[in-house]
Amino acid sequence: MTATEIRQAFLDFFVSKGHTIVPSAPIVIKNDPTLMFTNAGMNQFKDIFLGEAAPKAARVADTQRCLRVSGKHNDLEEVGIDTYHHTMFEMLGNWSFGDYFKKEAIAWSWELLTEVYKLPKDRLYVTYFEGDEKEGLEADTETYELWKQYVAEDHILRGNKKDNFWEMGETGPCGPCSEIHFDSRPDTERGEVSGAILVNADHDQVIEIWNDVFMQFNRLKGGVLQPLPNKHVDTGMGFERLVRVLQGKTSNYDTDIFQPMIQFIAEKSGKKYNSAAKPGDADWNDAVAMRVLADHIRAISFAISDGQLPASNKAGYVIRRILRRAIRYSYQTLGFKEPFFNQLVPLLAEQFKGVFNNLFEQKDFVQKVILEEEISFLRTLDKGLQRILQHVDDLGFVYRGIGDVEKINKDFVRQIDGKHAFELLDTYGFPIDLTELIARENGLSVDMVGFEKYLQQQKERSRAATAIDTGDWIVLKDDESVEFTGYDETETIAHIVKYRKVTAKGKEQYQLVLDKTPFYAESGGQVGDKGELVFPDGEIILVTDTKKENGLIVHFTDKLPQDIDDALTAIVDPALRSQTNSNHSATHLLHAAMKQVLGTHVNQKGSLVNADYLRFDFSHFAKVTDEELAQIEAIVNQKVRENIPLKEERSVLYAEAITSGVTALFGEKYGEYVRVITFDDNFSKELCGGTHVKATGQIGFFKIIAESAVAAGVRRIEAITGVAAEKYIVTQNALVNQLKELLKNPKDLSKSIEGLLDENAKLKKEIEKSILEKSSGLKTELAEKAEAIGDINFIAQKVALPNADAVKNLAYQLKDIVSNLFLVLVADFDGKPSITVMIAENLVKEKGLHAGNIIKELAKEVKGGGGGQPFFATAGGSDVSGLDNVLVKAKTFIK
Repeated sequence: MTATEIRQAFLDFFVSKGHTIVPSAPIVIKNDPTLMFTNAGMNQFKDIFLGEAAPKAARVADTQRCLRVSGKHNDLEEVGIDTYHHTMFEMLGNWSFGDYFKKEAIAWSWELLTEVYKLPKDRLYVTYFEGDEKEGLEADTETYELWKQYVAEDHILRGNKKDNFWEMGETGPCGPCSEIHFDSRPDTERGEVSGAILVNADHDQVIEIWNDVFMQFNRLKGGVLQPLPNKHVDTGMGFERLVRVLQGKTSNYDTDIFQPMIQFIAEKSGKKYNSAAKPGDADWNDAVAMRVLADHIRAISFAISDGQLPASNKAGYVIRRILRRAIRYSYQTLGFKEPFFNQLVPLLAEQFKGVFNNLFEQKDFVQKVILEEEISFLRTLDKGLQRILQHVDDLGFVYRGIGDVEKINKDFVRQIDGKHAFELLDTYGFPIDLTELIARENGLSVDMVGFEKYLQQQKERSRAATAIDTGDWIVLKDDESVEFTGYDETETIAHIVKYRKVTAKGKEQYQLVLDKTPFYAESGGQVGDKGELVFPDGEIILVTDTKKENGLIVHFTDKLPQDIDDALTAIVDPALRSQTNSNHSATHLLHAAMKQVLGTHVNQKGSLVNADYLRFDFSHFAKVTDEELAQIEAIVNQKVRENIPLKEERSVLYAEAITSGVTALFGEKYGEYVRVITFDDNFSKELCGGTHVKATGQIGFFKIIAESAVAAGVRRIEAITGVAAEKYIVTQNALVNQLKELLKNPKDLSKSIEGLLDENAKLKKEIEKSILEKSSGLKTELAEKAEAIGDINFIAQKVALPNADAVKNLAYQLKDIVSNLFLVLVADFDGKPSITVMIAENLVKEKGLHAGNIIKELAKEVKGGGGGQPFFATAGGSDVSGLDNVLVKAKTFIK
């Protein structure tokens, strides 16, 4: 069977068992503070397991794209090294929400594997939870007895809490599980060693293929297990592993999922892929590199197509880290010195066409983003290499080429210090293993103990900055439904149904859930509402923010009310909501206008809508010109003046909405029914859950204030509306009038300013010429003051020059006319001390003098620091009174 046939057989099987097939959720998670990425098939159903939402169907099945590279399920460093770990993988799953339980789940698992897929029964092993005394959990004997109906007892194995009690995190839904493992070893090996002792022993040929999780508990803060309102089934079967088993391969990478990609990489690199290569073999590194590229392109492409661009923090950093790991293997191992990785995107998009279509629809955009990241990182690698070689120089070595470092000063250690290696990684993104490689090629080592120390300190700082202590929910009313009324009103009567305390950065806050609320929770780029909870006794609790968590609308407050069970009036701040509405509706008009002006390729890639302004990120690969911005602005304001009424449709079937031509956003998770926001059926029609004006005239006026680049292939427009736009125009007009007044009201303001700039440029050139003439005069004067100390001509003088460039120019001039020069120049630039050291290159070689090291010592006299090359270095400081001491100390380095 092909991979496509295997996937379809799974879905067809569960349709026959009464399951509804649901689409994969995006790989990037929103509205869940505990996760950045979908790391299991059950993530999109978490609110159902917690009893916070009702299931739309009691039985569902799907194939879910997942990503595991951070947190508890961190598999990144294993990817490419072994044969079965991946960053992005498909999880085939079937679920029961309070319907069937262990009996049916086990029976159907066995039926599918042995009767549909025809796997040999004697190669299958199953596990069950053995219990845990510390947790007070008994052994799952029910599962054991059920498996005995299908499996020989010596193939039913006890499993501990680590392997057979599934938890998605420190808190949340959990329960005992039963794993199904397949032994793919040759019969001779199976005869010698039983597969039973290799289950969960990290054997690459005895692997888990399916896990049936029986969700019974919710783990609370502190480790307490609370029974869930209903018992559920959550099963997950690794698609890549299943295909490997069914296609009779010993590696996931040898299946038709990965082989087309790997063969393409092999062809382009001019290397052969050897799946049997082992560590130490000549082609081992090549094989690992090809697997890394074939795997990583999946995670990166799907993350970008789901809306997560590579970035320098949070989820974006994770994607960039995966991407750079792939580029590193491409560059370092496979020998691609030009961008190559992006060329894999079209192959991947074609492979998943009909399965995950959003990648195919965005393949050009995804490829361009990866291309730009490759170009950027290759520059980073080049800069990192230069910095390492500079560090080699600073250590007292002269770089001659790969494997050739000439040691000059015996006192210096042949090691790149840990702090420098960490800075290369932290500041420049230069990988530590590449630093080690270059160090080895140049006869050096890296202080890994020091590196790990600085890395650990950074991790601890990061953890401290993001540490959040979340208490358990205190339930006041058993009300599973929370009604949002904010589309129709900004105040309503409500009750608190549950609350909890949250501590972050030393500040305590409370999170409240109401049975009914007009407060909009942050979502879709629109910020959460602020406002008040007013109680009958007059107490007012301020709502500082509103967010969504697993479908719940959560209100943030700094304190709890005195009478928490009383009815309250929830009141949204009307002014903030009104301004936010204007900016949100303006965003829709902007999106439509950009498609008209720039082209239909424009798609939203992110947004921020609050009361102050709107920010809109969109796919486009060129700077938007001033003329295009003016066109876009004119179209939006025309639609504002038309006062187009809002057309809101709240319960439209998703399929019908898409057919009608509505704009949907990639990476958003939409339900069966959606809300459609329309401003003129022929202009703007989008799926949106946010709040809006009743007619476009309420926006007042729209003004673009900035256009910039955000990431590769992504531009950003910032704009304001209404009163903010009016104030902006008034301020700009006042500035123009002020300039006119300063320039004596010229007829052509622009021409007058150009004239001033030209005049300023001419004056600068005259000043520079004067400085050069002055430094040339100083050159002869200082050369005559050279003091012969042995065979060294020593000059140490204070010079009156206006800037560092003038001093540097003077130093190089002196170097040209004074042989065997050891030069130290100091200067006072408006109260800031400056030191320059220049040493003839022959003295560097013959005497072991090093300007970079010398200047670090001299800089101590002015309470500063500096560095540079062996023959030239500069330093600054904060104490000009120490300059005379510098001149005295300089001579000590040659006596």
